[in-house]
Amino acid sequence: MPLNIRSTAVSIAVICFFAVSFIAWLSGLSPFTCCKRAITAALLTYIAAAFALKAINAILISAMVESQMRQQKEQNSGDEN
Repeated sequence: MPLNIRSTAVSIAVICFFAVSFIAWLSGLSPFTCCKRAITAALLTYIAAAFALKAINAILISAMVESQMRQQKEQNSGDEN
């Protein structure tokens, strides 16, 4: 079954946002700098996750179509014998 791209990408981006903001905070950066870096990282992560999930969905759908075609071919060849 294909993955839900938007909700999964948002979840990954939110986790990345908090991870980057926490790391920046531990580094002693100002809150504004932490926020800018975390938002940038979350946006880039969202885009990367969306592309990766689209590729995974394409692979999954291709595999499902091939499986269905193989099943129909086996059923049709079984009917002829």
